[in-house]
Amino acid sequence: MIIGHRGAKALEPENTLRALRRGMDCANYVEIDVRMSSDGELVVIHDPTLERTTNGTGRVGDHTFRELRELDAGKGEKIPTLSEVLELTGGSSGLVLEIKEPGTEDLISIEVARCRPDRLLVVSFHEESIAAIGKILPDTATGLIISEKNPVSIENACILGAAAVLTKMTVLKPAMVTEAHEKGLMVISWTLNTRKDYHAAEMMNVDGIATDDPCGARHYFSA
Repeated sequence: MIIGHRGAKALEPENTLRALRRGMDCANYVEIDVRMSSDGELVVIHDPTLERTTNGTGRVGDHTFRELRELDAGKGEKIPTLSEVLELTGGSSGLVLEIKEPGTEDLISIEVARCRPDRLLVVSFHEESIAAIGKILPDTATGLIISEKNPVSIENACILGAAAVLTKMTVLKPAMVTEAHEKGLMVISWTLNTRKDYHAAEMMNVDGIATDDPCGARHYFSA
């Protein structure tokens, strides 16, 4: 399973509709990050601040949706809403939705319930967000993200009722994959962008990878 990280981050401005369309050309799923504007609109952007990915400044949550919408997110693209992304992906692509801000679960759930995407995986570093989604949308698959800064265990994911663990490649070990599979969890490794990384993940028998270049990954795994 190939997941286009922030759409196709290596090829187009990340987390934009343009990047998602590019990622959908080759990926099984595309991944986005969701935050909230000051007036309660769910917007798709990774960082808590605007400087790296837009021509704006300051914190995302300090701006209204109208203010955010006026910014250039790269190549003339606008910061999309979660609703727009759900409409774009629809039945054409799976969607991995990362919750960046605990407390937004109710609003996210309302949008998800309204659009009812065919293939959705809701993920987060925040265990409380995964727990909340599990209660609000019990039929929605969830995943817990694991990294050096968030060294949670496979057992944590099981307790939360998650369907997957998304493990940073630099901390992933074959024993973790084995343990996760024994407990019925999928393993998705991130973020892989080289043939060496693809091969290493393949040898560890992971279920999926997140990559900035989904077409490059598709070419490797199809060869």
